[in-house]
Amino acid sequence: MFYKDWKPIYDKIAKDLNINRQKDKQAVNVLNKLLKVNRRNSIEKLNEKIFGKEVVVFGAGHSLESSLVSNNDIIKNKIKISADGATSALTQKDIFPDIIVTDLDGKISDQIKANLKGSLVIIHAHGDNIEKIKEYVPKFKDDVIGSTQIDPNPYENVNNYGGFTDGDRAIFLADNFKAKMIYLIGFDFDGKIGRYSFFENKDKNLKLKKLKWCKYLIEFLKKGNQNIQEL
Repeated sequence: MFYKDWKPIYDKIAKDLNINRQKDKQAVNVLNKLLKVNRRNSIEKLNEKIFGKEVVVFGAGHSLESSLVSNNDIIKNKIKISADGATSALTQKDIFPDIIVTDLDGKISDQIKANLKGSLVIIHAHGDNIEKIKEYVPKFKDDVIGSTQIDPNPYENVNNYGGFTDGDRAIFLADNFKAKMIYLIGFDFDGKIGRYSFFENKDKNLKLKKLKWCKYLIEFLKKGNQNIQEL
């Protein structure tokens, strides 16, 4: 997705959630300076991982654990993209995702462990995770890519593939790099929040609002891509 196509959607999200765009810019500036993989190299890495492949995207919904068991045969031999906290559910079963999409809200030690095992990590910058970016980004190895929800063009080391929450952003990523098929596991929109969202001590109403946008964005993608299937 080009930024010009994403911007009108993000404008609506930012208005609905009262997002501080200046802090978004501050976060991207911090992340951009910490990263070593520039935009061109990151595109090459992601294209190699995703293009023409069958992909499974793991959300952090409450159905994640049971779905990992019931869909084991489908998961095998496919490219695995985990959304932030979902990484912990996977690593507990010795499944290491090919790609992790995270804004550093989950259990970071599991994400660092997966990174050391070869997982490519896409770290997302926004106004609420500036301190986490400063603390944790240096702890990952070099295979780290930056993402933003604002205009990426002024920055050398970050990109914007569309998407707002880690879950839908992972789906946008797979769609952007033309995955052959995109299977979704652990995406639940029934008002229950999964334990791998690591939601403790956070604003539930805000979380539910974000999940509504996640659902909207997935439906938006499905309209243009018939190869997205929920399991």
